[in-house]
Amino acid sequence: MKVYVGNLPWSVTNVELQDLFEPFGSVDSARVVTDRDSGRSRGFGFVEMATQHATQAIASLNGREIDSRALRVNEASPAGERNSRF
Repeated sequence: MKVYVGNLPWSVTNVELQDLFEPFGSVDSARVVTDRDSGRSRGFGFVEMATQHATQAIASLNGREIDSRALRVNEASPAGERNSRF
């Protein structure tokens, strides 16, 4: 399952994002999205892991504060679905 992680502190790296999710199970991939011009974090990322572990991670991490920022963690929706809701 692909998990969206929003409201990340700007300093979080791919490794730190993976470390955040590993207590819930094996992480297939963890990527902080960066600006293509500046290389700076855009404040969100994606994690891929087994569905049962992802569900536990979402329940535990959604709303958790890191560096005074409350994370938004939920199942990622395909880009087409996301745009059609507006």
